[in-house]
Amino acid sequence: MSFYPQIKQFLLGKTLPTSAHAEERLSNAAALAVLSSDALSSVAYATEEILLVLVVAGSSALGLSLFIAIAIIILLAIVVLSYRQTIRAYPQGGGSYIVARENLGLYPGLVAGGSLMIDYILTVTVSISAGTAALTSAFPVLQPFTVSLCLIFIVLLTLANLRGVKESGNIFMIPTYAFIASIFVLIVLGLFKQATGQVPTEYPNIPVKEGLSLFFILRAFSAGCTALTGVEAISDGVLAFKQPEWKNARLTLLYLGIILGFMFVGITYLSNVYHIVPEEGQTVVSQLGRLIVGTGPFYFFVQVVTLLILLLAANTSFADFPRLCYFLARDGFLPRQLSLLGDRLVYSNGIILLSVCAAILVIIFKGSVNAVIPLYAVGVFTSFTLSQAGMVRRWFHERTPGWQASALMNGLGAIATVVVLGVIISTKFLGGAWLVVVAIPVVVSIFLAIHRHYQYVAQRLSIEGLPPRSYTPRVKPEVITHPAVVVVGQLNRGTVEALDYARTIADEIVAIHVDLSSTEGEKLQEQWRQLESDIPLVIIESPYRSVISPIVEFVGEFEDRYHDTYTTVIIPAFVTRNWWEGLLHNQTTLFLKTALRAQKSRVITTVRYYL
Repeated sequence: MSFYPQIKQFLLGKTLPTSAHAEERLSNAAALAVLSSDALSSVAYATEEILLVLVVAGSSALGLSLFIAIAIIILLAIVVLSYRQTIRAYPQGGGSYIVARENLGLYPGLVAGGSLMIDYILTVTVSISAGTAALTSAFPVLQPFTVSLCLIFIVLLTLANLRGVKESGNIFMIPTYAFIASIFVLIVLGLFKQATGQVPTEYPNIPVKEGLSLFFILRAFSAGCTALTGVEAISDGVLAFKQPEWKNARLTLLYLGIILGFMFVGITYLSNVYHIVPEEGQTVVSQLGRLIVGTGPFYFFVQVVTLLILLLAANTSFADFPRLCYFLARDGFLPRQLSLLGDRLVYSNGIILLSVCAAILVIIFKGSVNAVIPLYAVGVFTSFTLSQAGMVRRWFHERTPGWQASALMNGLGAIATVVVLGVIISTKFLGGAWLVVVAIPVVVSIFLAIHRHYQYVAQRLSIEGLPPRSYTPRVKPEVITHPAVVVVGQLNRGTVEALDYARTIADEIVAIHVDLSSTEGEKLQEQWRQLESDIPLVIIESPYRSVISPIVEFVGEFEDRYHDTYTTVIIPAFVTRNWWEGLLHNQTTLFLKTALRAQKSRVITTVRYYL
């Protein structure tokens, strides 16, 4: 265990102070790499998903892919313009959860939050699987190791993101822009070969297994709508930008829409021109590369940067999933641990939770992109719809200057996305989308159960109505024989009982509270003066957000002051009704007792308050 801090620092870097939070902001170029890689990377598989549906209707149906792609680009334009309105209205970050909850109510907000959480987990699963597929397309000998490669990539992405937002942005800029450049070069070279007549003249003869129908075309359209996943990430991550945050976010979102639109249409057009038919073990981008540039260095460069951008697509989720978890945890719908900043000023617990969930799905679906795709996009279009509907209601309620045009744009976005959501559910329901449809209410039920628990705990621990313990200053004896330190997290009934116990055993008492720059220190001081005025309260600021170290240091100095006697360290702790409820609370008591024992503090007492 003695090597753990050194290993942690080597992998993640030195702990950053809270004051460095502003320095961890992203430039527009870095933000495009961190927050837009999911949407940009969809170029690698969205066209293929359309073709995989159309191919069962025979070779003549494959030409419809270009018209479907154009329809998707129109939808992309609507969504981008709608979210630009959202960013302007919510300059501090307007994710679907916040917008829907503020404007539509609690349950729509939780549905949006749950849908987006599921989508982010699936994004990691799909992106990692698709990136691995790009690698195994170029090197077929690696195909038996697909699941192992997926898990390795998840671990590497986790470590990169635990190092911090700014550092992960610097790491990921080169692969993102290399991918964009390589796709545009591939498109230009493909158009040049077309102009010189160096393309296949027709599709191979493909037997018709299913006839064309409106429902069939809508199914292909819904498959291609995976190109829109990740567009909402910028509106969720506004505060990751440098100042002025909302203006930079709107500009970056516009860049995303333009770049994505040209790349998606370009790849789909070339797939038509070169008569690409999807095949097992080869992605569409890989087939285009082989036809346009052969299997030379540039082909392998395209495959490698495609692999990297698909891995970075998962990074969009790593950037936004922890922030979403923070908002839900702050409001009491997820475990409070998810609201805490880690050593590198990122929500480390959210990153780890996302990694574990994605790894489980990779194992269940064996790293197959096509197995997970039917689950994809249901969550994101649910959150799209609720967010845009919430914005419409906001404009009608506030009626700020120009609200009519804003409401019209968001209304158009809501209508378009709800129609697409209906299409996706109806066309993919039996293919696996029913799992997400069922999972969303289950996740919302979990949110509500967690919230009920926190409300119950708050009610049981409330100090409302408690009389002041003593307004008489404690008389310090000439010789201190029983000093005590009481650790205070919050002033609640559990803390009050611990202080009452300290009064019965100690003739010198001091209470200590660690301020993590997120607690309300002034409010605590005021409550303390009213309820526990006879005992001094020492508040220690912790710029590195550590609770354990400042307490251990303080106790060590306190024990040195009274080295001729035994100092009792009193730690309040409440005991939950069920074991699983304990998982919803920080295990600070356990870690603190372990650290104090390591320091050889001899008397450590836990005062339990039973809920």
